[in-house]
Amino acid sequence: MFIGHYALGLAAKRVAPRTGLGTLFIAPTLADLLWPIFLLLGWEHAHVVPGPNPFLTLWLDDYPISHSLLTLSVWGAVFGYLYKRRTGDKRAALVIALLVVSHWVLDFITHRPDEPLYPGGPEVGLGLWNFPNATVIVESVMLIAGLAFYLSATRARDAVGRWGIWALVAVLAGSYYSTLFTPTPTDIHALAIGGIIFGWVFVLLAWWVDRHRDATTGLPTPL
Repeated sequence: MFIGHYALGLAAKRVAPRTGLGTLFIAPTLADLLWPIFLLLGWEHAHVVPGPNPFLTLWLDDYPISHSLLTLSVWGAVFGYLYKRRTGDKRAALVIALLVVSHWVLDFITHRPDEPLYPGGPEVGLGLWNFPNATVIVESVMLIAGLAFYLSATRARDAVGRWGIWALVAVLAGSYYSTLFTPTPTDIHALAIGGIIFGWVFVLLAWWVDRHRDATTGLPTPL
C-alpha cells in the first residue's frame, strides 16, 4: 500500500479541517517514515527478491517497531497526544491517532502474512499484493476518493492552491505507477535513503499546497 495511505490523509481533511495536510500526511505514513531509519540503524531488516510481481520484490523480514499493530497504536497515541497539547483540538488529535493505526490496517489487507500484531507475535496479511491489477485499482480508487473529499473540504486561495493540489496528486500517482515498471533497487541502504527523502518531500509538498487553500469552514489552517 502506497498512495492509499496518502488518500486517507487527503480524506481526513474533511473531518479535521483545521489540521494541515502535511500533518495529515505524516500520520498515515508514520510507519513508512520510521521504517527506513530503523532499517539503516539495523533495528529492522529486509531483502530484495527479483520477480515479475512488482509488489512482491521487497521482502520485509522483520519490522515490529515501525509496523506492528501494538507499536503503531503507541505511536498513534503519542502523536495524537502531542498534537492535542499543541493545538487543543481533541477531534483532530483522535483523527491523527487513528490515521497512524490505519497504516497497519491497510498493510494487513495488501501485504503477505508479514504484518506483526506485536513485536515477536503472529504475523498476518491478506495478500492483495498477489493480485497486482486489483491492487492498482483499489489504490487508484482510494486516491480519487481521497482527493474528492479534500477538494470538498477546502477551496483555493490563489493559483498555487488551485493548481498545486493537482501537481501534488500527479507526483504521488507518478511515483506510484512508475514503480510498477522499474526494478526495485537491490541496495537496501539506497532504498532506505530514497524512502526517507521521498517520504518527506511528499509531506512538505502537501504542507505547501495546503497553506494556499482555506478550509470551507472559514477557519484558518494551522500546521
